This record gives sequence, structure tokens and C-alpha cells, in this order.
Amino acid sequence: MTLESLRNDIDTLDDQLLTLLNQRMELVRKVGELKRSANTVIYRPEREKQILDRLHSQNTGLLNQAAIEAIFLEIFAVSRNLELPERVSYLGPEGSFTHQAAESRFGAMSAYMALPTIRSVFESVETGRVRFGVVPIENNQQGIVNETIDLLLEKDLRIAAEAQIPVHFTFATQTENLAEITHIYSKDIAFRQCSKFLSDSFDGLNVEFVPVESTSKAAKLAGQQPKTAAICSTIAAKLFDVPVLFDNIEDSDLNRTRFLILAKDFVNQPSGHDKTMLIARLANTQSPGVLAEFLQEFNARGINLTKIESRPLKDGATFRYWFLLECEGHANDPALRDVMDQYASEVKLLGSYVRGV
Repeated sequence: MTLESLRNDIDTLDDQLLTLLNQRMELVRKVGELKRSANTVIYRPEREKQILDRLHSQNTGLLNQAAIEAIFLEIFAVSRNLELPERVSYLGPEGSFTHQAAESRFGAMSAYMALPTIRSVFESVETGRVRFGVVPIENNQQGIVNETIDLLLEKDLRIAAEAQIPVHFTFATQTENLAEITHIYSKDIAFRQCSKFLSDSFDGLNVEFVPVESTSKAAKLAGQQPKTAAICSTIAAKLFDVPVLFDNIEDSDLNRTRFLILAKDFVNQPSGHDKTMLIARLANTQSPGVLAEFLQEFNARGINLTKIESRPLKDGATFRYWFLLECEGHANDPALRDVMDQYASEVKLLGSYVRGV
């Protein structure tokens, strides 16, 4: 067996893959026609989850679950654009980790709009300028994003899905010799999160670490200036055409950020693997036991609460709070529906969505 014969075999398989993908897209086109005639939504995270679970259960080859998801999420995104192109906003700038999260769900072919603030993303969805908006909600190292939480109360939007991505930094530069690099650009937090790589690689070298407002800006500068480098996301290096010299240079590989995909009037069908997010504005929270009694309703019905956050109500000069809760299950589940009906005047449903997809 020679290298040339192996490459010929790969070419043959690629030809077969292309034929099969085109056959899949033809079926997708027909699905899109049916959905448009019935005026139903194109993006169905619960259906995508079912496909991924089925493929993973049948897999007997070298591809792991993450690889299968990466390949098929891109296929899903191309399929959705064939059914009906969607416009997606996200918290910018281009090349940010939120941009990366958006592309992980909607693919490289979607029409994207980078916006400067989380509020502007909410408003772009609210006004119908885009179909979906992507915003960060929490990082497992730094905690909750308060602006996102507050806007979930203020705006009347629904959560269509969530996306969890690892925060990986790349070292991007046009210079192959580290000793020739004079400046490294990045955000200050990225310098801190990659301190071991920087210490190991540049100890004793005459290099200046230059903080900038975003890792995207860092990649842009590294692409414009010789003998410089950027610590940035993979998507930023790709966007500004800066070669990646090293991948995954962060000190910890446990850093994760969770993002919400927002939409108007969006309802997911139960998948059997769901979470639900609620806002509770309980009356008389200054009275003993009000919050405890509310939470006990979940416990009594076997509903697992995975998150609870309190935020100031900003109602007059008093110290009063509202609560954001996340729990396992779908809003259509009888147990959860029972709690929501019991507190109908005090609870707002933000959405039920597939866990981790």
C-alpha cells in the first residue's frame, strides 16, 4: 500500500460523500418547502439532538462524539440555509468567542451581524432585524453575565437553545521564530489565562505584552504588523488571515462559556433531554419562608434545580429581588407545568431547550 493509493482511496470516498451530501440537501430542500407551506420554524434544536444521539449510538469508528457533533452541526447549518437563510446577530466584535459560538450553531454560511453590546443584540431580535441573537450568559470560571440576566427580565424574548464552548486561545503570528517577536497583543484577561505558555516561551526574550480591547483587535494588529503576535480565538486568526503557530495555549482546559440563542415566539418540542429557564417575581419576599416555599414546590415534584440567581428589582427605594431559575425538564412536563400554573402571576417562562446543544 502506497501513499498515492491511499490518497486515491480518500478521493474516491470524498466523491461518494459529495454525492450523498447532495442527496441529503435535496431532501432538505423538500423539507423546507413543506415547512414554508405550513409556516413552521426551520431551526429545530431538539431534532438535531435526536440525530446526534442516534449517530453517536451507532458509531463504531474512530470519530468521537465531539468530532461527530462538529461535522454534523456544520451540515445542519448548511441545511438550514438551504431551507431558509437566517440572519443572526451576536455580541461582537468579529472573531470574538460569541462569534465562534454563533458559527458553531449556524455555520459559516449564515448572514451574521456583529453588534457592540448585549442590549443591541436583544433589540435586533426584538425588532425583527434578525431571526436569532447569540449572547453570553455565564463562564464557569468568572460567573454570570449580569447584563444578559437583566435583559431577559426586561425584554420579551424566548430562549431557543444554548451553546457551551470551551475557551481555547491560539498563538497567531506571521513570524516562525519566537525570538524575533517584539510585541504580543491580546486582552489583559487572555494574558493572565495564558501566563504559563508566555512564561515558558518568552522568558528572557525582549518582548512587550500589549493589552488591547479585544482578542479580535489583537489578531487584526498581528496580521498587519511583522514580528508581532496575537493571543486570540481560532476564528479571529482565520478572519484576519494570521497563521496559527500554537493551539490551546491556555493554562487550564476547563474554561467554558455558555451562550444563549434568543428568538421571538420560539417554542421547542420536548426532546427528553431538556432544561427550562424561568423568572420568578415573588410577592412578599421580605416575609419569612416565601422563597423557601416556592423552591420546595420543585423539590416536592422531583424537579432538579440547576441554577438560581437573584437580581435587584429596582422598584423604588426598597431592597427587593427577582430570581432567575433553571431546572431540568420541559415546560410541557406535567410536574413543571403544575408549578408554573400554581405561580402563574409570578412566573415568566423564558424557554425550554435542549441541554448543551
